[in-house]
Amino acid sequence: MRTGSALSAVALGLALAGPALAQLAWVPQTLPAVGGSTCPGGLCQAGALEGLFEALDATEAGRRDRPVHILQIGDSHTAGDRITGALRAALQARFGNGGRGVLPPGIPYEGYGPLQVQVEARDWSLIPEPLVPTGGYSRVGVGLAGAQAIRFGPDPALVLRSEPGGRPRVLGLCGQAGPRAGSIRYRTPDGEGTAGFTAPETGPVCREVDLPAAAEFIDLAPVGGGAPLYDLWLATGGAGVVVSNLGVVGATLRDLAARDEAVTATELAYWRPQLIILAFGTNEGFDDGLDRAAYEALLRGQIGRMRRLAPAASLMLLGAPDAERSGVTGGCSADGLRRPPPSLAVVRDVQRRVAADMGVAFWDWHGRMGGDCSADRLATLADPYMRGDRVHFTSVGADWIGGVMSADLTAAYEAWRAGRGEGR
Repeated sequence: MRTGSALSAVALGLALAGPALAQLAWVPQTLPAVGGSTCPGGLCQAGALEGLFEALDATEAGRRDRPVHILQIGDSHTAGDRITGALRAALQARFGNGGRGVLPPGIPYEGYGPLQVQVEARDWSLIPEPLVPTGGYSRVGVGLAGAQAIRFGPDPALVLRSEPGGRPRVLGLCGQAGPRAGSIRYRTPDGEGTAGFTAPETGPVCREVDLPAAAEFIDLAPVGGGAPLYDLWLATGGAGVVVSNLGVVGATLRDLAARDEAVTATELAYWRPQLIILAFGTNEGFDDGLDRAAYEALLRGQIGRMRRLAPAASLMLLGAPDAERSGVTGGCSADGLRRPPPSLAVVRDVQRRVAADMGVAFWDWHGRMGGDCSADRLATLADPYMRGDRVHFTSVGADWIGGVMSADLTAAYEAWRAGRGEGR
């Protein structure tokens, strides 16, 4: 990023001690233009979001006492939490901070850095579920966070530190109950207790704990061997908005399909999302052997599954964004050596058609970021918005495109309110 107008203390000291240093003038960043879309305002089938809009309207009017929960499930774009973080920040600024929402029960990969909460692990290792191969399979005991197991060392602890303004009053833990299941001890600055998972029957359950006060940190540890945890939930205990991101690096829609049905049903019943966002497609787009018919059947099946397991939730697909493969000739990139893989357009076409046919909202990510070859254009800005791989966004780029999605959702909400005579 460009340097601001004030020198740092170190630079000032050097300037006084040696030759004069030229001071760089602050130059405001010019944001990339938002691309056009065949969807009005970037969002097709906005009417499918009426349930979400009703919940947001009730929150603004003070008629709702629990958070509006938006759950995004996807690949590395979701796992990184910058895009969802921008959406979370914008909606919480307007509707209130309902809490951080769902988190994996540990650190799923090196460099994991969710926004609004810091996660520290000691002798507490999360074992992620391997990615599902083309043939597919279902994995018993794996929920939507993709945690296969947790391994504990001699002195295990998982510490969650929350930012002011969104500190939790409610702790939720979903895990495997049974006759030999243990407990999870929780400790906050104001007290401690245990959440037990011992039960006559074996199966998934969610336990909820009301904390004595808004907790700056929560220290978790297993008792009696602990319980196999699927996920964690943090909420402020009141209204507002929660945006949860459950992403797995490299994931495809097959990974969602493989999640245990009983665990997934238990989680969704506890989380009660008002909107489920499915954000897959990039990794399918790099599969040169993608079967269009099989992919369409899988997508229709997972939309139907989400509707069956979370009937009160609105659904939205994020159309696969632009991305480029290197090592080609005659490409559309500035150097002519990169272009989108052919299957990416196939994925996007299927997503758009299925969303329209099944009455699901569709956000045109590809169009809003600038269309074909926009990944290269964004990567070659003075302050790049895409990384060198032309697949992943930089932090500033993710903040930007997350802001575009938030603005499109908010505009659709305002249009819905205006149609009801409730315009601001």
